[in-house]
Amino acid sequence: MFTLRRLTRDLGGLVVVVVLMLLITFLPPDTSLREVEANRALRACVPTSYPLLVTGDPDQPGIDIELLRAVAGYIGVDLLLSPIDAMGRDFNPRNWAINRAKCQVLAGGVVDSPLTRSFLDTGPAYAETGWMIVAPAPLEDIQGLTLGALTMISGLDRIGLSSFLRGQDVTIRVVRNSQDFVDGIAGGALAGGVTEALLAGKLAAEHDWWVATMPDELGRYNVVFGLWKGDITLKRKIVQAFHQFESDGTLAAILERYGVVPMGQGAPIPAL
Repeated sequence: MFTLRRLTRDLGGLVVVVVLMLLITFLPPDTSLREVEANRALRACVPTSYPLLVTGDPDQPGIDIELLRAVAGYIGVDLLLSPIDAMGRDFNPRNWAINRAKCQVLAGGVVDSPLTRSFLDTGPAYAETGWMIVAPAPLEDIQGLTLGALTMISGLDRIGLSSFLRGQDVTIRVVRNSQDFVDGIAGGALAGGVTEALLAGKLAAEHDWWVATMPDELGRYNVVFGLWKGDITLKRKIVQAFHQFESDGTLAAILERYGVVPMGQGAPIPAL
């Protein structure tokens, strides 16, 4: 009896596996890479501006633009960019008005986070980010200060950041762009400001400001390209491209042009 029950159970499990394998054969084939090659173009959605990732400068267009060009070259196709203003202004990806017809890749501030993975797949990580604080002079304590908050990038924990700052009795002034952020700090209306790490590093270098990381509890995130779920063949090709860029120095050279060191090679930045 025991042997019969066990045999029945084992056969039942085998039947389930066989049925699942049969169902997989009815799924539509993944033609994502084939479509890119057939159209001889890789379409990418990017924000209109997000230094250092997208700059609008023809000579230094940004890390992500250079990487996208390199990926398109690796595939052997042209790169077609679709600037999406909402990507730099609206933190909710569902309000970006993007679809597969408009772009096959999203770049210019996409991070690997639960929010991102809820609607996108992600490519290889090539930089690290999180929340950072900048100020004209070192801040030993932010208790009771008035700080600017520039939160253009999506996927970072904005709720956690807001809760932490309010817990420090910080008065938060939300700003819409980097110019207002800089003007507020330089003019003294803000004691400092919190923003995404890559942008914070750029602004600190330009204005000779102090910069520090926010507490680890607010998270660190990998910067990635976004891909539509199910586009396996295109993702596989992009992963191959990044392996090539790492081995031949392309990735390191692009990052170096913008003052960003490869992941895991940077000197530690003081924590708040």
